[in-house]
Amino acid sequence: MAQVHDSMMTPRIEDLMSKVDSKFKLVTLAALRARQINSYFGQLGEGLGASIPPQVTSVARKPLSIAFEEIAADKITAEPLPDETEADTEAAPAE
Repeated sequence: MAQVHDSMMTPRIEDLMSKVDSKFKLVTLAALRARQINSYFGQLGEGLGASIPPQVTSVARKPLSIAFEEIAADKITAEPLPDETEADTEAAPAE
């Protein structure tokens, strides 16, 4: 028999939002990781081993669901972006 969920999404969006500082970062991080997971499953038979396998044991079959579970389990973290002022000073030519 199918497992009953209390919401449409597991892990809950509130739990995921506590791991990142914006919805945009959550969606971007999950989408990038889902592409990596999809590549991993696509090359399993070829023996290339270029992609990182899923970091959590999941019953989900969809790469995006697995990515969300990894974020909720703190296996995937968002790297802080450098400040714009630091990037501008590094890109500016020295006089």
